[in-house]
Amino acid sequence: MLDFDRLERAVEIVRRDLLEARNGRGYWEGELSSSALSTATAVSALALDREAEKRRSREFEWEQEAKPFQHEKLIERGLAWLVLQQNEDGGWGDTDKSFSNIATTFLVKAAFHMAGQAQQHQGMLNKADRYLEEQGGIAGLRKRYGKDKTFAVPILTNCALAGLVPWSEVSSLPFELACLPQRWFKHLQLPVVSYALPALIAIGVVRFHHRPPWFPLLRFARSAAVESALRVLQNIQPASGGFLEATPLTSFVTMSLIACGRQDLPVTRSGVKFLVESVREDGSWPIDTNLATWNTTLSINALAESGYEVAELGKGCFDWVMSCQHREVHPYTGADPGGWAWTDLSGGVPDADDTPGALLALSHWLNSKSSHLDDEQADALRDAAGHGAAWLLDLQNDDGGWPTFCRGWGALPFDRSGTDLTAHALRALTVWAGRFAGSRPLSPRVEERYRRFDARMGRAVEAGFKYLKKNQRADGSWLPLWFGNQYDAEEENPIYGTSKVLLAYRDLGRMNTAEAERGLAWLATAQNADGGWGRAAPEPRPGVRPSGKEGPAWGAMVKEASSVEETALAVEALLSGGADGEHRTAWERGIDWLLRAVEQKCHTKCSPLGFYFAKLWYYESMYPLIFTLSALGRAQAMGRMIDHKAALETAAINH
Repeated sequence: MLDFDRLERAVEIVRRDLLEARNGRGYWEGELSSSALSTATAVSALALDREAEKRRSREFEWEQEAKPFQHEKLIERGLAWLVLQQNEDGGWGDTDKSFSNIATTFLVKAAFHMAGQAQQHQGMLNKADRYLEEQGGIAGLRKRYGKDKTFAVPILTNCALAGLVPWSEVSSLPFELACLPQRWFKHLQLPVVSYALPALIAIGVVRFHHRPPWFPLLRFARSAAVESALRVLQNIQPASGGFLEATPLTSFVTMSLIACGRQDLPVTRSGVKFLVESVREDGSWPIDTNLATWNTTLSINALAESGYEVAELGKGCFDWVMSCQHREVHPYTGADPGGWAWTDLSGGVPDADDTPGALLALSHWLNSKSSHLDDEQADALRDAAGHGAAWLLDLQNDDGGWPTFCRGWGALPFDRSGTDLTAHALRALTVWAGRFAGSRPLSPRVEERYRRFDARMGRAVEAGFKYLKKNQRADGSWLPLWFGNQYDAEEENPIYGTSKVLLAYRDLGRMNTAEAERGLAWLATAQNADGGWGRAAPEPRPGVRPSGKEGPAWGAMVKEASSVEETALAVEALLSGGADGEHRTAWERGIDWLLRAVEQKCHTKCSPLGFYFAKLWYYESMYPLIFTLSALGRAQAMGRMIDHKAALETAAINH
């Protein structure tokens, strides 16, 4: 049985920790893990830029004394950090908590060669070569990504620039298609996903530069398209210089342009500037600059779940969330105004996960009893939510689900519909149904527009649930699009996916459906022996523990693999089954696991839960706090319900 006093104490601790994690400007920026993959690509790009600078100095000897070579310290520090990250099996993982993978290991090897440091670290690289051979080499890399060229081609391009593979191993990319109108892209069946347009252009150009096609007409057409494609690349580069605020994508673009003699282009210099300015004090780079908008809206929603009056966060936080909404057509994806990205920085792109998160946060703000919004501010909030909801409705695919960025782009990862995205969109749309009218008087015409809008939302919701029903697996679980688990044989995370989908069934009052009952049953059976959740490996994997990191705890983590993030998500979802549901034992054990984590001060421990584009792993410092508070806040509400029911039963007996 739950100890509700213990639960109350834990909620207070986690809520306090979450509130203290805000930055000085009143919102949550968080901290993404450092990434060996990001660091390797950044080092490669800066090393190429350094070599280009050296060649220029040799051509103009009189400048050599006046202008020292740039990037030397950044390259040295980046390589020194990478040396410390090699795993015992010879490979590198994306984070310091990740298993080795073939992609990151190839990129790290390329970085040492491009920086001219291969001989100094020959023993380390020999171990890496043995790991790569065991993983199947280039064939193994291609097998990892299948038909999606979004990441395999950039990795092989990096290796070709380092002299590790011939250019014949690098597939040609149709960069000339980027010159066509953006609305045509979804009909072209491009070999890369929608967010990878910069890589399509830059890598396509450098591959053409080093290995032009033999067919004269195609060679002529591509040669004629180079300058136009580069202008497109310049036009879609954000003010920060970082494409998607992502170090790997920006690095691939930058090194490709330098390698085909385009070092002085503004887009190249802006990319280099982004890399120089985003390095961390220890010499590493993260996978992305930050997830500030995502972290802030999730934090607001978790605080609301715990009974906190979110209006107490202050008007500054509210204004910041409102300011993150994109108000113009996005040059990168062509997205209409109305959506939110994962960050407030210029490299962010509106998407179908961050927009629902913002819509839910605005709803909590409007519902807050202590809200100090005047009528004008409340109407502005409703207008923002209306534009966000319209943006989501326009993004829905024909299959009823929601993709990440662009409607109808196809079946490649992150362009197809996702169950986690769809569930989040359904929750956000439903919470705003019928709520767009504010203090202002409405004309009959505007009222009719709202009625039609709500009707459209109703149809979208039904289509979304049909999509979820169709994509439920035979065992009752759902697979998400954006998150994985490194312990799973397929690197998938049904715990995350199933939990997120069940929250949509909960919020829309559909927990009595067969799909929801099967999802709850699967989630309960996925519980580990210790009461937590997280895909458990059958036995410790030999030779994969990062040397000198985690110590003995790493082996225990492999055996059980329960994580704060996944346990919290599963608990919140199972609580949706109700106090008297058949899975009460499971969620009580899960709550006890979380309470012990809080009491032992382990509730801030991160796991590499993230499954970023093209199988890139990360972890985020805010996730454990956010997910734990949301779950314990929901448990707290359940506890009050149980207490109230018990009090009524006692009163009835006494009467």
